[in-house]
Amino acid sequence: MAGDALLAGIVLLGASVQWLTGMGFALVAVPALVLLLGPVEGVSLANCAAGAICLVGLVGGWRYVRPAAMVPLCVAAACTVPAGTWLTRRLPEPWLLLSMGGLVTAAVLLVLRGARVPALRGRRGAVVAGAAGGFMNSAAGVGGPPVSLYALNAGWTVREFVPNAMFYGVVVNAFSVASNGVPELGGAQWALVVGAMAAGGLIGRGLASRIPEKRARLLVLLLALTGGVTAVGKGLWGM
Repeated sequence: MAGDALLAGIVLLGASVQWLTGMGFALVAVPALVLLLGPVEGVSLANCAAGAICLVGLVGGWRYVRPAAMVPLCVAAACTVPAGTWLTRRLPEPWLLLSMGGLVTAAVLLVLRGARVPALRGRRGAVVAGAAGGFMNSAAGVGGPPVSLYALNAGWTVREFVPNAMFYGVVVNAFSVASNGVPELGGAQWALVVGAMAAGGLIGRGLASRIPEKRARLLVLLLALTGGVTAVGKGLWGM
């Protein structure tokens, strides 16, 4: 019972920050889901939930999707998703926790720094970001940071970034679910997850007009950094 309540709380928090800032479900929720459910089930659930949230969020912004950038991003992601799944299925759990926590931590630090990377510009940059995002999404549930860095280097505004990130999230999570499978949760747990996602959406939308965007994004990244470091610590402890 306590585990189910904790599961609902993690999904609620992740969904809230996703609707509040347009990003962050996986960054915030994955480290905690991995610690609660294990690496394979935690990543699979994150793929399902993040994909569903992106699909709902895309409804009002699909007209702003940039096909010229999204096609190479999504095709590259589709090519690397199986490699992430392969890695997740073969590494021992302590190594998985260490790898996932390390990926989250490194990605957050790069985004916090606003890293400018010449390789993440133009069509080549889209392919590099998409490939990295696909691998990270299926292996660790966090495929968004490479796309964030690509958008930063491409000079996109927040209004341009959000619908394109949502579109990418739908596609890459669909591939990841097809590769990783659906998590083995009971009917009551699925009901809790869906309810938490809906409640998180309402909370996030309600807070969006009250919390400055920069402060909200910083909070998301700090939460994600804490989760990533915790996962690294547990991985090291288990080795």
